[in-house]
Amino acid sequence: MAVLSPDVDVGALIRDDGHVSDTTQAAVTVYWRPGCGFCSRLRRDLDQRGIEASWVDIWQDDEARAFVRSVARGNETVPTVVVGDRPMVNPRGGDVAAAVWPDREPPSDRPGPLRRLMGG
Repeated sequence: MAVLSPDVDVGALIRDDGHVSDTTQAAVTVYWRPGCGFCSRLRRDLDQRGIEASWVDIWQDDEARAFVRSVARGNETVPTVVVGDRPMVNPRGGDVAAAVWPDREPPSDRPGPLRRLMGG
């Protein structure tokens, strides 16, 4: 459990979407492209987990496209995610969460009965 210093402005830790920012989160960069269903699913999953990420469109950034090729065997496979200095090609949200917070018990990526019933 994190203990905040009395000098911390707790209001500043609450993001616009209502999640509380985790100031200990590793840097996350997601390389994506428009129309990618896997990218859309990962974005929703990371949002639900409260994981903040920088999103880079490889169709708009030649250096990003070259980076993705360098870690994806020459392919432009997206999403490609970098957590800290660790690249992951087409990871699930649970894989990203485990890399972001290695000391936490990773939640299951399998939908539970309620999620299955609700179509999730």
